[in-house]
Amino acid sequence: MSSAMIKDIESLAETSVHLDGQAFKALSTNHVQTLAGRYNIAGRDIEIAALNAGIIPQRYSRNMKTLSPREQALLLASSATVVGLGGLGGNVLELMARLGVGTFYVIDGDTFEESNLNRQLLCTQDTLGINKAWAAAKRIEVINPSVVVHPYSEYLREGNSAAIIEKSSVVVDCLDNVKDRFVLERAAKKAGRPLVSAAVAGLTGHAMTVFPEDPGLKLIYGSPEDLAGAGAQTILGCPPQAVALLAACQCSEVVHVLLNKKGLLRNRMLAVDLEDNTFEVVTLL
Repeated sequence: MSSAMIKDIESLAETSVHLDGQAFKALSTNHVQTLAGRYNIAGRDIEIAALNAGIIPQRYSRNMKTLSPREQALLLASSATVVGLGGLGGNVLELMARLGVGTFYVIDGDTFEESNLNRQLLCTQDTLGINKAWAAAKRIEVINPSVVVHPYSEYLREGNSAAIIEKSSVVVDCLDNVKDRFVLERAAKKAGRPLVSAAVAGLTGHAMTVFPEDPGLKLIYGSPEDLAGAGAQTILGCPPQAVALLAACQCSEVVHVLLNKKGLLRNRMLAVDLEDNTFEVVTLL
């Protein structure tokens, strides 16, 4: 980063105060975008430079009692591929964009329909009939223009997944069927990327994280060759509260992966049932 840019950041920084009364130097979202335009770079790069200079982008100030400025900068320098932009994917993407993950590759060939309105955050009356990846990019541009979103308006296939996945630090499985999850897992393992997976059916769901060397999804579903029949959500439906909860769990796992934190759901599964409010972590190995 140029010394001129750092001086500009410092000159625009203002004193602000955390909820606990602690003062800090802050950079407003408007100033971030102004500087990004001036230097023809992404807003995330301005924010990273500010954090490295001890100045907190105001957008992330409420993150600071959980994340350190260094960790916030690491998230902004990280990237994630989100596959499937329905109920889980839309929620995961928005949570991570608000949190400050810097770059996204989003994949979905589907378009929004009225039955998506109950749970899919990206689905509104205005986006009905619109491609989900395109709508995701437009939504995040409004929520956090500092991050970069690369939309792929296509379905996941054996042949197209690896090239996209290799660009990112972590892969997020937000698909709606087990067969495609195994396709994605194979691609993630081939690319050497960790995979954060979740599934929802009715008021139940589960989440886990798979590293390339792990047994992975077969610990839950068995062998992919033995798969038969439709998924459980075709029978149990998909109400929004379970979707939002599992998406939050996935977002948390992504942060654990990107910041190399302990406590990952690796070779373990978080099982949730909102019918009787049970939350259980099951060891799979």
